[in-house]
Amino acid sequence: MMNMDLSILKYVLEIIILWFFYYMILVFIQGTRAVQVLKGIVIIAIVFVITQELNLEAINFILTKILTISVIAFMIIFQPELRRALARIGQFGFFYREQQALEEVAKSALMLSKRKIGALIAVEKEIGLKPYIESGITIDSSVTSELLTTIFMPNTPLHDGGVVMQGSRVSAAGCLFPLTQNPHIPKSLGTRHRAGIGLSEETDAVVLIVSEETGDISIASGGRLSKNAEDKDLAKALINFYRPRKSKKSFFDFLNKIAHRMGSSHS
Repeated sequence: MMNMDLSILKYVLEIIILWFFYYMILVFIQGTRAVQVLKGIVIIAIVFVITQELNLEAINFILTKILTISVIAFMIIFQPELRRALARIGQFGFFYREQQALEEVAKSALMLSKRKIGALIAVEKEIGLKPYIESGITIDSSVTSELLTTIFMPNTPLHDGGVVMQGSRVSAAGCLFPLTQNPHIPKSLGTRHRAGIGLSEETDAVVLIVSEETGDISIASGGRLSKNAEDKDLAKALINFYRPRKSKKSFFDFLNKIAHRMGSSHS
C-alpha cells in the first residue's frame, strides 16, 4: 500500500514539474519571434508522427533530418533569448518583469522631470485598483518609458489624469484618484500631489509624482510623501517601496540580483 502511495506521489510530482517547466518556456518566449518558429517545429513534429504511423519511409527520413537541423538552428538563431531565459531562471519567475517595469517608470519620470512635465503614476500592490482603472481609459500595454512619457505630454487627452500599472503592464490612463483629506499636508502641494497621497492612504499602491512647477520627483506610499528622490536612486527607491526589503537578505534576493545583472548585460 505504501509503495502504491509513493508511486502516485511520484507521478503527481513529475506532472507538476513538467507543467511548471513548459509554463516557464511559454512565459519566456511569449511575445518574441521564437513563438512562430516553435509553432513550425511543432507542426513538423506532428507530421513526422503521422508519417511514422503510415510507414511513409521517404518522407519520414526527410523529416527526421529537418527536425535535427531545426533544433540546432533554433538554438543558434535564438541564442540571445536563451541567455536571457537562463538568467531569469535564477529568479524562479518572480519579480523580474515588475522590476523591469519600475525601471522604465523611473526612466520616464526622469525625462519628464527635466522638461518639467507633470506626471502621476500608481503601481498596484495587494489592494486592487480596479475602481480607479474604470474611471480612466483602458490601455493594457507593456510598460515602456516612451509610452509613459507620451501619455503625460501637454495637450494630449490623457495627460491630466493618473496612470495605473498592474504588474508589468499599463492598465489605464487618465484615471481619477481621491484627494487626501489630511489637514497636515502643506498647502503648497497641488492637486497632483494630493491625489497621489490620497490614493496611497486608501490603498497600498506606490504612487510616483512629478511636479509640473519644479520638476521634483516624489513617491507616495502609506499616506506619506517622500520628496526629491535622487536621480540615480529613483529606480531603486521605487523597487524598495514596491517590495520592502527585509532586515536580513535571503539567498533568493542574492540570486535575483545576479540574474538581473546577467539579464541587463545581455539585453
